[in-house]
Amino acid sequence: QYTVQRRARKKKPRNESLPSHLERVEEIVEAPDEIKNCPQHGERKIIEYDITETLMRDPPRLWVLRRMYPKFVCPADPACGVVSPERPTSLVEGNRYDTSIAAAVIEAKWGSYLPIYRQQDLFASSGWTPSRSTLLNLIRQSQFVLEPLVDHMTKLVQQDIGIGLDETSCRMLLPKDIPRAIPGDSKSMRLAEKVAETRAAGKKSLFGKMWVYSGLYNAPYNIFDFRVSRHRDGPDEFLKTSRCKVQGDCFSGNTSVVLHSDGRLEFVACWSHARRKVEAAVTYQKKALQLLRMIQALYDIETRAKELHWKKRQELRARESSVVLTGIKKWLDNLAVARILPKSDFGEATGYIRNHWAALNAYVQDGRIPIDNNDVEQLMKQVALGRKAWLFVGNVAAGERSAMMMTLASSAKRHDLDVGLYIKDVLDQLLAGCTDYTHLLPDQWKLSHPEAIRQYR
Repeated sequence: QYTVQRRARKKKPRNESLPSHLERVEEIVEAPDEIKNCPQHGERKIIEYDITETLMRDPPRLWVLRRMYPKFVCPADPACGVVSPERPTSLVEGNRYDTSIAAAVIEAKWGSYLPIYRQQDLFASSGWTPSRSTLLNLIRQSQFVLEPLVDHMTKLVQQDIGIGLDETSCRMLLPKDIPRAIPGDSKSMRLAEKVAETRAAGKKSLFGKMWVYSGLYNAPYNIFDFRVSRHRDGPDEFLKTSRCKVQGDCFSGNTSVVLHSDGRLEFVACWSHARRKVEAAVTYQKKALQLLRMIQALYDIETRAKELHWKKRQELRARESSVVLTGIKKWLDNLAVARILPKSDFGEATGYIRNHWAALNAYVQDGRIPIDNNDVEQLMKQVALGRKAWLFVGNVAAGERSAMMMTLASSAKRHDLDVGLYIKDVLDQLLAGCTDYTHLLPDQWKLSHPEAIRQYR
């Protein structure tokens, strides 16, 4: 008999005061003469003030920094020429726009899901109305500067002991001409194939896919990758040098990547997917409830294991989770004898668990791997929110650019960082010639920039 353990949530005390770190500007309210003076005794005396605090806001402030570079000549011989201090490497020619502007654009689009045309209004409220092409150019220039850091981050995730993956759709406008397929290049061949299919169907856009690969242990970063299809080409290419456990739903594209890896990869299934299939069943509800209680017992163990070191977590799973899993297997085997209709929704849910039983048990063998892929699936909300705001990407290059910026914004959010502050400092250091990419990773950068940590997260 398995019972569901429910822990009562402690209510946090409600604090209505405004944050203490905000600047305070004091204003003494001027009282009218009839309040200052008593009609019988004359002038009144102030004994104290009743204080109220009101939160105020000014639009973001823009200003222009004028740097004056002195020019020197040699009075003794004009042939020596004119010399001037060396100018730092800038994001755009002439250093017309600071990295703070580029960081604001990137944070607004991929951190707050604000499309470019709405950002024009945002900047206009501060006194500057940029064209869309100006803002897009800032993004393109930033991509060039940030690419080495994202490549470094990607390699670290590829070397992690566990990688969670998922994908969701992302609409792309159809190019005017069918791209040329390059033999041996899976990406160009798949693009040409999809464009030809979409054009034959009379459509003006195709549904691409935004994949995410999330490091589960050593590399806590979220790597986004834009592809034009859900085919396993994407995961195949990303994981081609990896030797790790891959966690995701049991979609054939995910499992086939592992099957074709010559033993380099091990697939770990997601118990949350299995549970949702049981929860959705409307037939055999009494039996479904029994199965849900057993699955909940696995999650109760994970609740206790959450704060443990991964080796202790692995021991707890071996001691307790394996016993529950043995019970679930026996229950399912007995249920099969009872001749549950295999085509019923409950029959399909139990069939899913039986078919992927080994993958559903794999997490018990490694305390560094979670019981489900929920954290990775939550990342799909970031794509979905962006999709609702900016609707589509214009071409493959734009999709790849979005994937890169989303990688940085999402990885910064994963570590509770202020996205704008993080990206600005990274741009500044990369433009200054920094090649210590490890120091610029979100989890490492966080250690030396506590002021950028969003405590409320």
